[in-house]
Amino acid sequence: MKKILIPTDFSENAINAVSYALTFFKDDFCKFYILHAYQEDIYLSNTAVTKETIKEVIKTVGKESQLQLKNTLKQLKKLSDNSKHVFKILSANNILVDEADSIVEEKNIDLVVMGTRGITNNKKLTFGSHTLQVLKYVKCPVLVIPEGYAYKAPNHLLFATDYSMPYQQRELDFLSKIASNNNSKIDILCISDENHLSLRQENNQSFIKENLRKTEVHFKVSADKNISNQIYTYIKEYETDILVMINRRHS
Repeated sequence: MKKILIPTDFSENAINAVSYALTFFKDDFCKFYILHAYQEDIYLSNTAVTKETIKEVIKTVGKESQLQLKNTLKQLKKLSDNSKHVFKILSANNILVDEADSIVEEKNIDLVVMGTRGITNNKKLTFGSHTLQVLKYVKCPVLVIPEGYAYKAPNHLLFATDYSMPYQQRELDFLSKIASNNNSKIDILCISDENHLSLRQENNQSFIKENLRKTEVHFKVSADKNISNQIYTYIKEYETDILVMINRRHS
């Protein structure tokens, strides 16, 4: 059974991410952990937080968190009556990134799913602060769903890399499972201003080939020095459904 962690702040973006996950894993036995970490909400409470009121405010915010999670659970069960799916709600007086990291390790989570932005939904930012922290610091694959993105079978995946760092088999196994489950093809886009691959890059490329040998894979090369523009252009030109990147330097 797959174990999926879905952080929520009860925003439309968060609900959309859950909805996507339910459809994405409709054929899999899954246990979904729906998490609300409410520590920041304590200090955003309408009640003034002082030494005298802190315990009562924590209690009140915690109760509200539990209530909203129960309402979310009812909503999810209306969205999906899939007998393969089990739900568990988690409420925590903690910072999201710390709580998510702890749950990933404790529950042996396979995947974190969340929206690109939360309730503040700053249109100027590609990723909200919570999503960015989870991407950077939580040691688990993260599937991030853009605002309003409706489920579409992921037929075309783009894996952007420069082959500079070695990959772990578990990282590529997850990618391979997504591709095989959806009969997807993967384009491996190497973005480099060099004319040829070094020996190390060739070895890393060979490792990818070996681990994705059961998948339709196409190897592409781009010399564009502007990595983000090249990825964006490629996604638009080839109608890519999922962009895959591996976090190495927390950058």
